[in-house]
Amino acid sequence: MTAACEIPTVQVASHGRLLNSQFVRLLAMVFGSGLSMYLLTSVVPLYLAANGSGGMGAGLSTAAMMFSAVGVELLVPRMLARWGYQVVLGLGLVLLGAPSLVLLASAALPVVLGVCIVRGAGLAILVVGAVVLVAELTPSTRRGEALGVYGVAVGVPAVIGLPLGVYLTNVIGFGALFVLAAVASLAGLLALVGLPGKASTEEQHVKVLGGVRPSGLLTPTLIFAAVTVAAGISVTFLPLAVAGDKHSLVATALLLQAIGAPIARWLAGRYADRVGPAKLLAPALVLAAAGAGSLVFLPSAVAILVGSTCFGIGFGAAQNLTLTLMYNRVDRSRYGQVSALWNLAYDGGWGAGAMIFGAVVGGVGFQVAFALTAAVVAAAVVPAIRACAV
Repeated sequence: MTAACEIPTVQVASHGRLLNSQFVRLLAMVFGSGLSMYLLTSVVPLYLAANGSGGMGAGLSTAAMMFSAVGVELLVPRMLARWGYQVVLGLGLVLLGAPSLVLLASAALPVVLGVCIVRGAGLAILVVGAVVLVAELTPSTRRGEALGVYGVAVGVPAVIGLPLGVYLTNVIGFGALFVLAAVASLAGLLALVGLPGKASTEEQHVKVLGGVRPSGLLTPTLIFAAVTVAAGISVTFLPLAVAGDKHSLVATALLLQAIGAPIARWLAGRYADRVGPAKLLAPALVLAAAGAGSLVFLPSAVAILVGSTCFGIGFGAAQNLTLTLMYNRVDRSRYGQVSALWNLAYDGGWGAGAMIFGAVVGGVGFQVAFALTAAVVAAAVVPAIRACAV
């Protein structure tokens, strides 16, 4: 077989080089799929609420997508080992993008939940596969920074998509947004050419939930899950907690949160490579808890804007620090396990937070519910301090 017919393999950057051609292609794919996700993250709850499903329906939509992702994430490492990156990531792009078009036909809660479930499966494939490839394609000495660059590629779509989705509901309508979300994901198929076709030969079939405690992966997983609980709540319910005539305020708050997260994720990665991720984790959680707690002072515009900014910074830093800490504690054979666990914490916390908040808020109101959310994040500070001492 000639070299031209060979399937691309993983090329780890040499001599500390960070941006090789495969990593750039990965970032392009991540950008498109991220835009598809974030355009609809806050819009689908609004779509349901506008069609009579209320706050409970909004919470269920987010929970359906994230719990679907959790279930599929357990399977992704094995899928990658069997079929390779190109096939599996291509499937993820189709599952994330194409179902958005179904929303053009119906706003019925069962239909919307079905779409969210399928999109969640696509999301699971993409996030697990992408995070594994980041570790595979970049030098270990610059892993924190590489994950920070990846965080920017994920975060920029959030900067664009979260506020833009909410804003455009009153400009072009829900239908046009659904088409835009589908196109953004499916366009990522073009970036798959040149990505590795096969997983690294060093990757073993390690069970996702196997050996979690002895390997030191359990604590950072649970810490990160506490932060993602608040993240899922903020993007799902902040648009509903503020009066409809203040959607521009919500869009601004989501924009500030989305800008703060990738910047903090990149900066945290650069400093984590120098001082270690554990030392920075507790301060990040304190900032995230303070940001979540500020929403107790609704409907204050200052509380909403400052709180969203602080939470975005703390959340972004926590994303990088927990993931870098987990990768640093294992060898190459467990990269797939780390990616799956971290994304389980991300999507499980996001979905659980939205579902529980949706059930609780009707009885206690938004302010008390946001206070409880902040308490969950604050509770993670203690194990984060202990992680620094290890």
